[in-house]
Amino acid sequence: MVPGHEVTGSETEATAHLGNGVRAALRRAFGVDTTWRRRIYEIIEVGQGESRASRIFDGCIVGLILLNVAAFVAETVRSLAVAYGPYFLAFEIFSVAVFSVEYALRLWTAVEVPFLKRLNPWTARLKLALRPALLIDLAAILPFFLGTLLNVDLRVLRALRLLRFFKLSRYSPALHTLLRVIANEQRALIGAGLLLVTAVLLASTGMYYIEGRAQPDKFGSVPDAAWWAIATLTTVGYGDVAPVTALGRFFASFVMVTGLCILALPVAIISAGFAQELGRRDFVVTWSLMSRIPLLADLDASAAEKIMPLFQAHNLPPNVELLGEGGAEKAMYFVASGLVGCRSAAGDEVFSKGDFFGGSTMLDHDIARASFVTKSKCRLLKLHYEDFHRLETASPEIAIHIRRKARERRDGPPPSTGA
Repeated sequence: MVPGHEVTGSETEATAHLGNGVRAALRRAFGVDTTWRRRIYEIIEVGQGESRASRIFDGCIVGLILLNVAAFVAETVRSLAVAYGPYFLAFEIFSVAVFSVEYALRLWTAVEVPFLKRLNPWTARLKLALRPALLIDLAAILPFFLGTLLNVDLRVLRALRLLRFFKLSRYSPALHTLLRVIANEQRALIGAGLLLVTAVLLASTGMYYIEGRAQPDKFGSVPDAAWWAIATLTTVGYGDVAPVTALGRFFASFVMVTGLCILALPVAIISAGFAQELGRRDFVVTWSLMSRIPLLADLDASAAEKIMPLFQAHNLPPNVELLGEGGAEKAMYFVASGLVGCRSAAGDEVFSKGDFFGGSTMLDHDIARASFVTKSKCRLLKLHYEDFHRLETASPEIAIHIRRKARERRDGPPPSTGA
């Protein structure tokens, strides 16, 4: 401002218009009408932004994770560590810097997560920071800072760098599904683990009494015999320890067969759960993906956590019939992306991102009065009636919310009671 010059109202208005013009130009350059924080959230959050920038960001992070795993393996080769040590260190610093910026941006944009918006900004960030995905992100960078600030064995810290591999669970539906299966089947897996521990204890105790006198150096105590029991029950059979008496060999053969049966339990539990989950989900269902659906965007964080595992997620090509006219499929669909065409006697309609259909057919056990066909590549969330019934039992308030919204969609909003 020129000294002695008084700013007039027209100049202030012109400056304001100029600032608005600059902001509008920046928005047009990014192709969205939103704030910087919102735009960053759409880019870094999987399932939210489908722009080119979002795909580039996801690809770079996945590539950096894989390069970190490769660098960790290569650094354990002494000749490579000696020849390229400074390069490994420089790459480590670069990786930690990138992962730290990513972690900070995720915390900064936590207030943009629809299910956390109603919370205080710092409360929202704390709640997001305690989620498993963010804890993995923190574990990926924390060893570097601990090694820099504290006197910690660097070999241990290098091993902890492998935790970065678990960051792929955010981008890999298969890995995400496997972790979900382990979480869902934890009771059955714990039971199978207790059965294995019991078998080890009984096998080592029996072999101690049978072979203890014949081979006191190998079966002189239950802990000594436990090594043989573990190797035998897991069907590894190193051969360094073996029974020599007839009774010991007979008992060992029984333990071998028992080990096959016991080890089959956790394998069957995980494989069955994985196959079931893989059929339910073609991609990872995230908070941001659910927030595209207005029907679900009003839920809070705890309600969203309850309903998220109930959805089936499907990637479908164009021209796939989802629901035929006169059909009675007991499920409702939510459009996460793409276009779905509806053809009925009343005319044609197109459903796009955020819409849902099939709610009244599912809830009222009615037949469909229209046919629904994908018009483009679509990402759909499917909620079966059985899953909806489980939701009604666990969280009746969420089920009431869905019923009300679905009937409003069918019949229109209720009339106003105001004067």
